[in-house]
Amino acid sequence: MNGISMDRIMKHSKHIARTILLGLTGLLVLSSPPDLNAQRYQEKDDNYGKTPSEMLPYGNYQDAYIYHFHEPQPFLGAGREKKEPTGLSEVRIGVLAPLSGDVLSPQGNQLLQGAMLAAEEASKRGGYKGLPFKVMPHNDVGLWGAAANEVVKMHDEGAWAVLGTIDDVNSHVAIRVALKLEIPVVNCGDPDPTFTETAIPWVIRVIGDDRQSSYALVDYIHRKMEHKRVAVLRANNRYGRVGIMEFRDAALRIGYPLVLEVRYDEGETTFDAQIERMKNSNPDAILLWGNANSMAMIVNQIREMGMEQPIYASDRSVNPDFLEIAGENAEGIITTCQYNPKADSPQLKAFQENYKKRFGMEPDVFAAHAYDGMNLIIKSIEKVGLNKALIRDKLTDLKTFQGYEGITGPIILDGSWNDIGSIFLAEIKEGDYHFSPASWEWK
Repeated sequence: MNGISMDRIMKHSKHIARTILLGLTGLLVLSSPPDLNAQRYQEKDDNYGKTPSEMLPYGNYQDAYIYHFHEPQPFLGAGREKKEPTGLSEVRIGVLAPLSGDVLSPQGNQLLQGAMLAAEEASKRGGYKGLPFKVMPHNDVGLWGAAANEVVKMHDEGAWAVLGTIDDVNSHVAIRVALKLEIPVVNCGDPDPTFTETAIPWVIRVIGDDRQSSYALVDYIHRKMEHKRVAVLRANNRYGRVGIMEFRDAALRIGYPLVLEVRYDEGETTFDAQIERMKNSNPDAILLWGNANSMAMIVNQIREMGMEQPIYASDRSVNPDFLEIAGENAEGIITTCQYNPKADSPQLKAFQENYKKRFGMEPDVFAAHAYDGMNLIIKSIEKVGLNKALIRDKLTDLKTFQGYEGITGPIILDGSWNDIGSIFLAEIKEGDYHFSPASWEWK
């Protein structure tokens, strides 16, 4: 062979080796998991809302022809091309909450304070390109539809996203306006299961809903404690109606219809008539669904009227006012909570310490979830800049924040952007709450 032939052979050999190497690299890329967190959660998401198969609506009869809530609703509009504005002195984020004039105002102010703490900490770290984050608080209490006006005001004053609120009706109204204005919303306080079922592609929720709480209570009350006859006394509002709906339906599907469901109006202080009806229904357990103060007064009157049955309650009974008003009568009551405030987490303990130092009180469940929600908004802005459509994209991509480790635990979003993370049972012993993870069989 001459020198030219040898050179061609060497070049050909190098080409073959390079081709084989590229091919192997491609195979390795194709066989690698694209996102381990996202994949793990997708594998678990067999039923919408973590619904146990035996509690699945119509699950014993036939499969649905379409699983609407499994697939995120895309946003196909314009806006991603907008340039970041110049000349700003701060980055504004709206907070919507019941801040005054409502029974939920103490919780609304906790929500606001949790959001403020997250924004202040982010500003101390340097803010966004040197600009501080500024919380713009708005009170949603007022005539029906007040929340809509407040969201418009936030838009007009230049908020890049909205955090809140707690009340079910106000939450629903607010996100319809947010859809029209195309402004991202992170909800951190409304447990209404239908909230994210609106499939509005500008909305996520970072707190567990009443569906999760109901499954935990149904499993504990009927399966573990083997109660068969449960009577319910609930608030005559959307929180009471929608919350108990999930419990009632899930219990019915495993063979335990409610023996009685009675209501009270917010502001009532005597419940003799409702409790007398519960006595006559001869239940072996009682479930309360409402706000902390009302449920505590009901507990006292239940015991005064001689009923000794075990009492269970909705998540809003995790509140110091409930313990103070119910006193010794609260002993043994079991409820749910969307996180464990006594978890051995350095991140959570730092938040609790800083919150108490800043506001002179212990944070509640709304403050903790507001802190996580505000941090998601801030991190989205830091990643994509000041563009509402891109902030929305980041919040809803089910990858960037899937499994995000907040102070309330991992945030796990399903296809409707609803948080289906852990739920905890809380039992009252010796005047304090004792938390344990709630679990129920997946199938």
